[in-house]
Amino acid sequence: MDIDLLARMVKEVVMDHDTVTLPGVGSFVTELVPATFADRGYTILPPYRRLYFSPTQGEDTLLVDLYAQANHIPVTDAERILADFLTEMKEVLKLKKTIVFPGLGRLRATRENHFFFVADEDLDIYPTGFGLQPISLKTHEETKEEVEEAVSALASILEKEPEPVAEPEPVVEPEPVVEPEPEPEPEVEPEPEPEPEVEPEPEPVVEPEPVVEPEPEPEEMADQAGHDVAPEPESEPAPTNKGKKIVLWTLISLCILLLVAGIALAVVGRVAPEWLDSFLYSPEELEVLYK
Repeated sequence: MDIDLLARMVKEVVMDHDTVTLPGVGSFVTELVPATFADRGYTILPPYRRLYFSPTQGEDTLLVDLYAQANHIPVTDAERILADFLTEMKEVLKLKKTIVFPGLGRLRATRENHFFFVADEDLDIYPTGFGLQPISLKTHEETKEEVEEAVSALASILEKEPEPVAEPEPVVEPEPVVEPEPEPEPEVEPEPEPEPEVEPEPEPVVEPEPVVEPEPEPEEMADQAGHDVAPEPESEPAPTNKGKKIVLWTLISLCILLLVAGIALAVVGRVAPEWLDSFLYSPEELEVLYK
């Protein structure tokens, strides 16, 4: 088996199938490309089938079956022969980086040994599109028949009399109705309000002043009562504000002293608890406490 036979087998299979698997290498895949525009839209390219290489391996055995049928050998022998050839081809491709498939194109490898395929420009694997050629819109020349047909169509358009266009009737706008202005009503002067009558102020009533009788003196009252008047007891002097302030400041000073003593006791308990415990406990209790 050689590369020419492999190329012919691949081309024969891809004519009827979309994928051809090379065991251990990858797959040739075909794709239908529709008609496209080129040359800035002045050229129409016909549809065609594109052939490219994919590192993904399929599950078909088309090449093995074709080789076994063509050489009249068992499928197992054909599979072994094809696998050995493809393994050797893969190693050569990694070294030389290019292998030519006659009639198809070139299978190449990158520095990282990633395989890709470059098809020949004249490769034709699309039988349905046989005879299709690119159409250039720049070089298209009209024939004599096409010119005569275009001229006759234009003459028929000019011979047709234009239909009269009915003029639109003028629209008569209704005259605006002027409403008479209402006459101003005569102003009615308001009647003056009657002034309230002023009632006469009542004269002040002068009350007679009470007659104040002179109080009798104590001696005269005692003579009149016939006995001596007992002297009134003397009232105790009320405590002055100065004494209240002294008592208040004394209570405040005691509270401050107690607060300072409590703070000092707490500080001593934190700083020297053993010294404080010597005053609160006996030596035996201290021995038990710190044991």
